[in-house]
Amino acid sequence: MGDGGGTVVIGAGPAGLTAAYELLRHGLPVRVYEADDVVGGISRTVERDGWRFDIGGHRFFTKVSRVEDFWHDILPDEDFLLRPRMSRIYYRGALYDYPLNAGNALRNLGVREALRCLGSYGRARLRPPRDQSHFEGWVSARFGWRLYSIFFKTYTEKVWGMPADQLQADWAAQRIKNLSLATAMRNALLPRRHRTDVTSLIEEFQYPKHGPGMMWERCAAEVTRRGGTVRMNTWVTEVHRDPAAGRATAVTLADADGTRTEPADHVISSMPISALVRAMRPAAPPRVRAAADDLRYRDFLTVALVVPEEFSFPDNWIYVHDPAARVGRIQNFGSWSPYLVKDGRTCLGLEYFVFEGDEMWRRPDAELVAFATAELERLGLVKPGCVEAGYVVRMPKAYPVYDERYQHNVDVIRDWLARTVPNVHPVGRNGMHRYNNADHSMLTAMLTAENIAHDAGHDVWTVNVEQDYHEQRSPSRHGTGRDAPVVPARR
Repeated sequence: MGDGGGTVVIGAGPAGLTAAYELLRHGLPVRVYEADDVVGGISRTVERDGWRFDIGGHRFFTKVSRVEDFWHDILPDEDFLLRPRMSRIYYRGALYDYPLNAGNALRNLGVREALRCLGSYGRARLRPPRDQSHFEGWVSARFGWRLYSIFFKTYTEKVWGMPADQLQADWAAQRIKNLSLATAMRNALLPRRHRTDVTSLIEEFQYPKHGPGMMWERCAAEVTRRGGTVRMNTWVTEVHRDPAAGRATAVTLADADGTRTEPADHVISSMPISALVRAMRPAAPPRVRAAADDLRYRDFLTVALVVPEEFSFPDNWIYVHDPAARVGRIQNFGSWSPYLVKDGRTCLGLEYFVFEGDEMWRRPDAELVAFATAELERLGLVKPGCVEAGYVVRMPKAYPVYDERYQHNVDVIRDWLARTVPNVHPVGRNGMHRYNNADHSMLTAMLTAENIAHDAGHDVWTVNVEQDYHEQRSPSRHGTGRDAPVVPARR
């Protein structure tokens, strides 16, 4: 046996490291085990040859004061930059403001197409789509079919890899919030500063100057300084439970030195909840294992291309709605922070939404760099031959997929864990199979730490941070996090 009991935290992403930091503040011992060699999960910052890449783009904005306080406990104010929020949509050679600005959009579309879009919008207002339960019907009711097909359909289908008429409307309500064409036109005619009633109109955000991984690298160091342990390249392969006692008692770890088993009073798990179920010893019942095996994930890869600074753009990212391109979004790392790039150069991160093991995922890095370079040139965002270097970063299980059975599967797992191992605490995006923002994940970890330290009785599954973003929607019965699409289940 290894160390004493205390709490074992599985995973050193935002949820895991927040939980560890909070437990130490409560005076409780904690050990963190991370299978990767980088902390931060999807909020990591990857470094290659002195270039730093933010995987997915992380704007540090929250209405939750305790999360804001946590960020500034970890990093001093001088390590944060205040960055302007800017994103645009690329469609057929033109760049459109996002959130949509009616004047800009109609000018780019041209008079004839603009009139068609307005006519389509008028028809949608007079005769809304009968079925608004799916993404396509919901959005086209608010923008008209033509604007929907230009500004929403292609990108959404790239992200999730399936037709937009098979995605649930709740996804649109969350992503687009209270925005409609009427709202967009009103905002264009009567602009107001510091808008937060529509979440997508937030105009500036904080950003750690060396990328989001800076936050979690510093947090891991602070956990260690305060007496906790953070061990990298260490897998939790088994979680041992005592059925008679009704609790987890130990974990088995695997690293370069072999395997060992350590006792645990509590286990906080930010690993995918499906993997947590598969790690249970004795094994979970067949029904619970089947539920875990039925959960799916959307994976993600970034191809980062180094180009001369003249090909920089002011946006944090550009959404690529052009159906002729496979890339979904292009980040400009230099617009996030000058500390991510080098003098005279910037780095553009082309983001591809994939399934682990599919054709794009399996391509060699050199082929992906060549493919992304060709797309960037074809879109006209750089001149041919100007790409100087390229790097590929793959991120498995970036997004939990919400198919028609996911909620049932999660409920089966939740109920079994609560009854059988109540001292095992799922937290975070993959830990709870919730499409969480980082601040959602952090809040679930904070409340879990309070439950362990003080038996506070928080139900972390009912956390709904989105209420703090002024959303005009009632929380679902399941609470936590953002709604993601319902997609066709496997047959």
